[in-house]
Amino acid sequence: MSRRARPAAGPVAFTVNGRPVEVDRHPMTRLLDVLREDLGLTGTKEGCGEGECGACTVLLDGRPVCSCLVPLAHARGGAVLTIEGLGGDHPLQRAFVAEGGVQCGACTPGMIVAALALPRTADRERVRRGLAGNLCRCTGYEAIYRAVRRAAHEAADGEAGGAAEHSP
Repeated sequence: MSRRARPAAGPVAFTVNGRPVEVDRHPMTRLLDVLREDLGLTGTKEGCGEGECGACTVLLDGRPVCSCLVPLAHARGGAVLTIEGLGGDHPLQRAFVAEGGVQCGACTPGMIVAALALPRTADRERVRRGLAGNLCRCTGYEAIYRAVRRAAHEAADGEAGGAAEHSP
């Protein structure tokens, strides 16, 4: 007789945007639902609910994940970064606006958060591959790729002048 491992019951503690949180939900609850419903972080969007569109992308321990596929238990002890964690004036957010990478806004939060995981030195092809899991129906992608590269260049210029900002 085989026994399946059961998820640990009780509150799940982790950090969200640098703030410690503890959520008392079933450990198999989707991280997306916890972020939106329990923590009020509605910047993370639900698009497909199947991990195909990337609208729900957040960083979990520095790696982009589709929060619609991640059970809360996987966040236990981890660090989650959502679009709200960027404060509204991050170089990537400014570059998306400047380059026209923001249109309807459904994909924008996930696209920006996914771009945070890219190396600053990423060329256009690396940016394209790095954002391949994030779908956009409005921009045609070129404006998004330009925005990511622009933020990287501006961050590098800022570092050269001694005013480094967060990685794009």
